Amino acid sequence: MLNKVVCVALPGMAPFEFGVVCEVFGIDRSDCGGPRFDFTIVAAEPGPIRTKLGFDIVVRDGLDAAADADLVVIPAYLGVDICDEVTTGAHPEILRLVRDAEARGAWVLSVCSGAFLLGEAGLLDGRRSTTHWMYTDTLAERFPATTVDADVLFVEDRRVVTGAGTAAGIDAALHIVRRELGASMANNIARRMVVPPQRDGGQSQFIQLPAATPNDSLAGVTEWMLQHLDQEQTVDQLARTALMSPRTFARRFRAELGTTPTAWLNRQRLLRAQQLLEESELSLEVIAGDTGFGTASVMRHHFVKVLQTTPMAYRRTFGSRTDQRELLNVD
Repeated sequence: MLNKVVCVALPGMAPFEFGVVCEVFGIDRSDCGGPRFDFTIVAAEPGPIRTKLGFDIVVRDGLDAAADADLVVIPAYLGVDICDEVTTGAHPEILRLVRDAEARGAWVLSVCSGAFLLGEAGLLDGRRSTTHWMYTDTLAERFPATTVDADVLFVEDRRVVTGAGTAAGIDAALHIVRRELGASMANNIARRMVVPPQRDGGQSQFIQLPAATPNDSLAGVTEWMLQHLDQEQTVDQLARTALMSPRTFARRFRAELGTTPTAWLNRQRLLRAQQLLEESELSLEVIAGDTGFGTASVMRHHFVKVLQTTPMAYRRTFGSRTDQRELLNVD
C-alpha cells in the first residue's frame, strides 16, 4: 500500500517539477474522499537548497527519513550536463538511497532530468525509460543499458517510473496512485488539480519536427514538394523534376536528407497539418485535402502513428480557442 512518500530535494532542482510532486502527494485530500500520504521532503545535506531559479528551499530532514519510504521521488534538476550545465555527479548517499529503495521493492519515480540520477544509480539498466524529449538522446548515449522511449509521457518498468518533461510528472505520479490505490483516488487528485486523470498520446506531439534542408542539388525539388503537398507525388515524378533517374534521385535524397522521399513528404504534410490545426478553423477534411492526406481518416492514422494523438486532440491542446464548438465533436 502506498503510504509514505519521500521527495529528495536536489541542488538546482526545477521548482515546477518539485511542486508537482508536492501537489500530488503532499496535500491531505481525505476531507473529500481522497488520499492522505505521509509526505516528507529530504536532502543529503539538510538546510537551504538552491533551486534552478536561484531561490532557496529550506529542508529540515535528512535521507534517514526515507529509509522506509514506499515511494522515493527524484524531481528534475540541473545536476547533469544538459543545457550546457556541468555535471558534478549525484551525491553518493542519494544514489544509495534509490538503490536501497528499488532493492526492497519500493516505487522509485523520476521527473524529467531526474532520470539521469536513476541512470547513474544503475536503476535503469535493463529497463525501459524516458525523459524530456530534448534529452532522450543524451540519456540513451550515457546509459546504453536502458531502452529509452522518446515518445511516451512516462514509463513504468518493475516499479521504476520515469516521467517525461514538466507536466508529464503529473501523469507519472497519478499513474502510481492509480496502480496502488485505484482509479477513483487518482481521479480525485486530478479533479482537485483540474487536470486530466489520464492523458492520451505521448510527448511526440510536443516535439517540433525539423524541416531538413538539402543541398542545392535537391533544393528546387523539395521546394516544389512543399508547394504541392496536396498533390500525389511519386518518386518517378520527383526524379523527372530533379532531372535524375529514379534510382539516382532516391539514393541522393537519402544521402542528403537522411530519409526516403516518401517519408520526408509525409513529415512535411504532418507539419503543415499541425500548423493548420493550430492556426486555422478549417475542418479536418479540408486540412486533410490541403496537406495531401486525402481524407480525415488517413490523416488521423498518421497522427496516431507518429504523434500518438488524434488531429482533434492535437487541436484541442494547441489550437486557437475560437473553435471550441467543433471540439465538442467526437474524435
